[in-house]
Amino acid sequence: MKYRKLGNTDIDVSVICLGTMTWGEQNTESEAHEQLDYSLERGVNFIDTAEMYPVPPKPETYADTERIIGKWDKLKTDRDKVIIASKVAGPMSGDYIRGGNNLSASHIIKACDESLKRLNIDCIDLFQLHWPERTTNYFGTLGVSELPLEEEFTPFLERLKALDRLVKAGKIRHWGLSNETPWGVMKYLQLADAEGLPRPASIQNPYSLLNRSFEIGNAEVSLRENVGLLAYSPLGFGVLTGKYLDGKKPQGARLTLWDRFSRYTNPQAIIATEKYVRLAQKFDMSPTQMALAFVNQRSFVTSNIIGATKMDQLKENIDSIDIELNHEILEEVDNIHQVISNPSP
Repeated sequence: MKYRKLGNTDIDVSVICLGTMTWGEQNTESEAHEQLDYSLERGVNFIDTAEMYPVPPKPETYADTERIIGKWDKLKTDRDKVIIASKVAGPMSGDYIRGGNNLSASHIIKACDESLKRLNIDCIDLFQLHWPERTTNYFGTLGVSELPLEEEFTPFLERLKALDRLVKAGKIRHWGLSNETPWGVMKYLQLADAEGLPRPASIQNPYSLLNRSFEIGNAEVSLRENVGLLAYSPLGFGVLTGKYLDGKKPQGARLTLWDRFSRYTNPQAIIATEKYVRLAQKFDMSPTQMALAFVNQRSFVTSNIIGATKMDQLKENIDSIDIELNHEILEEVDNIHQVISNPSP
């Protein structure tokens, strides 16, 4: 395994991070614990979860993923070997999360307290704001063309002070952003520096061969401000494995089970995927490992969040850490990207 510093912290996190959003929906508790055991054996020390997991979110399974992690025996015996990241949800439809959630100080603090109880730990290593409270582009929207004439959202400074309280109380070690824009990251950094408050250590955004929009603005912020990317959906919900090509619907697969996840299956994304799969085959590589290795090698990436429902998938994903894409492959990847850029923002 390889490791990188988490922002300006003293924490070394594995370049491969274990994502957990299928646990409690597509994976049972015992399967989740098997994944955790295997990942730890392979040197993966970084586990990412969220209060709203599993996905798709619904009241009856809310926060079950954290509960499953909290029952993992090695979280007690090997706590010093595991870096736990979780997230407080931004505004969403329905009121089953704290009666209608936002990113106010009270919600941030309460969400942290509840996550700590479910995870059965005393301190969360990285506590992230899952998505913005304001109108902006995330979850499949590439850009913003206009804003509401009147818009109210929790002041950034209120959130920063709440996170500072959690750090000082020993409930979290560091905090991070997720699904955030360059403007948002710089706003937090500006206020944190001006007020002497903790800076964000990371930003968790989508990044894959089908979505390199992070490179437009956010990558420079990451590199200059040392707010590294925790890349999620590096396989585009499994699309980049090639398993959905030619209209295939593998039994039990996410896009087979739920039609709502169409972010990575539009016509342009399918064409791009076909090209990337053929490229991997040309170099005698699995499409999965080529796609993951591409993310692993990016200079602004701190950790690559992989996810799997089956153990053979997990093993292949973790094995990508040993793959190094040469200049020729990277050049051909960029050639495809120039023709079909960011089909799945």
